[in-house]
Amino acid sequence: MTPEAPGNGLERKLGLFPLTNIVIANMIGAGIFTTSGLLMKDLHHPVVMLALWLVGGLVALCGALSYGELGAAFPHAGGEYAFLSRLYHPVLGFLSGWVSFFVGFSAPIAASAIGFSEYLTRAFPGLLTPGLVGGPAEAAIMKKLYAIIIIAAFTFLHTRGLEAGARVQNALTGLKILLIVGLVAAGFAVGRGSMSHLTAAAPFRFDFGGIKTLGLSLMWIMFAYSGWNASAYVGSEVKEPSRNLPRSLLLGTGIVMLLYIALNLFYIYAIPPAQMEGVISVGGLAAGNLFGKSAEMVLSVLISFALFSSLSAYLILGPRVYYSMARDGIFFKSIAYVDPKSCVPTRSIVLQGGIAAIMVLFGTFEQLLTYMGFSLGIFPLLAVVGVFKLRRTGRSAVKLPGYPVASAGYILVGATILVLAFLERPIESLIAVATALAGIPVYFFFKRSAGKGS
Repeated sequence: MTPEAPGNGLERKLGLFPLTNIVIANMIGAGIFTTSGLLMKDLHHPVVMLALWLVGGLVALCGALSYGELGAAFPHAGGEYAFLSRLYHPVLGFLSGWVSFFVGFSAPIAASAIGFSEYLTRAFPGLLTPGLVGGPAEAAIMKKLYAIIIIAAFTFLHTRGLEAGARVQNALTGLKILLIVGLVAAGFAVGRGSMSHLTAAAPFRFDFGGIKTLGLSLMWIMFAYSGWNASAYVGSEVKEPSRNLPRSLLLGTGIVMLLYIALNLFYIYAIPPAQMEGVISVGGLAAGNLFGKSAEMVLSVLISFALFSSLSAYLILGPRVYYSMARDGIFFKSIAYVDPKSCVPTRSIVLQGGIAAIMVLFGTFEQLLTYMGFSLGIFPLLAVVGVFKLRRTGRSAVKLPGYPVASAGYILVGATILVLAFLERPIESLIAVATALAGIPVYFFFKRSAGKGS
């Protein structure tokens, strides 16, 4: 068996370029286009907000350094599932996959699809009333229908093979980056904004209340950065994983950090702080201020493509987690099936798309986003702790720079964010914890079923 063939039905076909694109596409989604106005409402200070976006990027880079080492040591599909199962106990790996099933991938796919539909119909409002259904509920029905159609289309695309899906992903990600860079460049070149907005704010108070606000704001920013670990989920399909996995994580995260800071500078240049406060569609407001109202339609299309690309990335990554769980006997056995022609876990992909479509049908964008931030912060912390175990036991396949400061910094900041989030929003946090704990009896059910079948 050659190193390029994992022996599990998946093929090592992904190089550095598509891997980096997966990371970028997974990160740039709803967060960057919705959170800055909400952050300004609490912070009231553009410079503090920019500093937090920079801190969030550095924390994500610390996580990427840690995951690069983990991914090189365990180049298998599944991300945290693979890491936690091998570093600690299979039940922790299962719980991370269980949470990923509902929170890490299904909910973001549904949210991205709904967001795509919202921005698309904002740009082309005629799509809301085609006369197919009629009545006052037609607009809401059509939005959900467009979202489900998009999920179904990308589910079908990714069942045809990884290379075809990766080519589409590369194109979408490239277009998204060009659109963001073009928007920022045009804004500063010909837009009617002012850098004086940076100082048009009251001094920020660094007392206990201020520090708590900083922590909560950073939680929202880290949600926007979530996806920095994306390429670790397809470890079984990576060529030269000890080299390409760490590089893709660091490159992708670094590029996104620069794009995020540039886009927030664009927002601040375009919008006075008081006008930005509480505005969710901050990108549309910025374009309208700089270029006129017609530009809002263009930006709506841009954001819809950004969410389009993120949805595709989630559909590539999530099914590899459930596929790995099924192969290990702690998920439905049929989900481990790999199509011999396309060499992808087709049933896992279809299941992922189906669950996301159900969430679109019965949920709203706000409901889907409510508890994702807390849920997604738990298991990456445990995985990064595993870097210390790797080093102590001598199992590191590659030793990346920054150890132990990078891993310790990620753990410290991540834990602080979770504590502050729990204190400020106990109901949503408890629901997230309950979601994870509900997986424990499910794990033992599958283990018992596997024991009876052996």
